[in-house]
Amino acid sequence: MKQWVVVVGGTNMDVVARTSAPLVAATSNPGRTRISPGGVGRNIAACLGLLGAPVRLVSAVGDDTFGDEALRATAACGADVAAVRRVPGATGTYTAVLDDRGELVAAVSDMAVVDELVLETVHLTDAALVVLDGNLAHGQATRVVAAAAQAGVPLAFEPVSVAKAARLADLVHDLFLVTPNTDELAALTGRAATDWRDSVADLHARGVEHVWVRHGADGSWMCSRGNEPVHLAAAPAEVVDVTGAGDAMLAAWVAAWLRGGDPVEAARDGHRAAAATIQSPHTVRPDLAEAMHHLTREHR
Repeated sequence: MKQWVVVVGGTNMDVVARTSAPLVAATSNPGRTRISPGGVGRNIAACLGLLGAPVRLVSAVGDDTFGDEALRATAACGADVAAVRRVPGATGTYTAVLDDRGELVAAVSDMAVVDELVLETVHLTDAALVVLDGNLAHGQATRVVAAAAQAGVPLAFEPVSVAKAARLADLVHDLFLVTPNTDELAALTGRAATDWRDSVADLHARGVEHVWVRHGADGSWMCSRGNEPVHLAAAPAEVVDVTGAGDAMLAAWVAAWLRGGDPVEAARDGHRAAAATIQSPHTVRPDLAEAMHHLTREHR
């Protein structure tokens, strides 16, 4: 039975520093730092595991203690990590600076290790969905898209950033789901960010079934081919740390879709997962399912 979600993407350790007062540029700021496993693909896989979905992570980590911890923590969330490759050298890192409100000021991504990911370790015969993280190099992403198409498995693409969206734009056709913000959407189509509706139409014309356009605090639009776009409000949340919110959002959508939810219902689950994550200091909130359930009760 095809039931597994296969997530192909980056695994790293997050180093997140948050100032305890309004940030002052070009000098040292008092604050707190935490180190925890991260990476877009890994975060999505970990959240899916916490939400009870059968999920397999395909990634690469170094043969160092960071790699050990990333694999341990991801497996503890319920994800299968047997297809994560161990390679000589250092595990990737994502270093972020947040201001005292928890908003991202700057970040540095050192993800060279993901280039060591080997697609041949992936078996899609039991896959219900492939999730592709835009951190992959173009050649690897091409192989993932081709493998999913050959196996007849729908593919969801998370662009990650404007630069990565632009690099992989030629692969964004005949996909099941694409989850950009307006700037990433512009990078995928070459249009202005303000023309996001025309960009969505472009992707539908390229054979993309669902385009879920993220507008941050203004919510999102679920745009399914052949239907009118549906706006979803962001779930109210007090910001503690925004890191990982988008990854939880996609994971919750996938988990709801696997259970038979329609795209709009699934997107509502996604917003609850994002709000639960934003209200937590964790990149992947350990009690994600319980926190989402609590938010559902609150907003009935």
